[in-house]
Amino acid sequence: MSFGLLVGGRFKAGDFIPYVIAQVVGAVLAAAVLYFIASGHAGFDIANGLANNGYGEHSPGQYSMASGFVTEVIMTFMFLIIILGATDERAPKGLAAIAIGLGLTLIHLISIPVTNTSVNPARSTGPALITGGWALAQLWFFWLAPLVGALLAGISYRLFNTRS
Repeated sequence: MSFGLLVGGRFKAGDFIPYVIAQVVGAVLAAAVLYFIASGHAGFDIANGLANNGYGEHSPGQYSMASGFVTEVIMTFMFLIIILGATDERAPKGLAAIAIGLGLTLIHLISIPVTNTSVNPARSTGPALITGGWALAQLWFFWLAPLVGALLAGISYRLFNTRS
């Protein structure tokens, strides 16, 4: 997530806002395409479609808001630490994609039952804007929790990233 990269010193501040806007626009367009495709199925229900993120009654496993918050913070933290470490100039070259891909796979396996996995506010925004209602009402949560996780990861990376 770009906020964690910014805090970790790996993203230019001047590029941050345009990048976030591009991510959100891309997520909304992707959700609109997904909605178009999914709505072609006879039993499609927008309230249950588009893999919206949710907590409480909208969590796939009916997990509480607190469980969802801790999950999203920790999963985002993990994801950013993996990205920052795997792309560090001291990391073996050519392996970042494997580490990041496997890390994201594990993150999804852990958090899909809890929140449907956000770890990126743009990813949550697209489906929520298309779905509206409850998904839009819970969207703030899927901005706050990943931002907290990214902030903690960026700070941790800077604190523990010592050059030898």
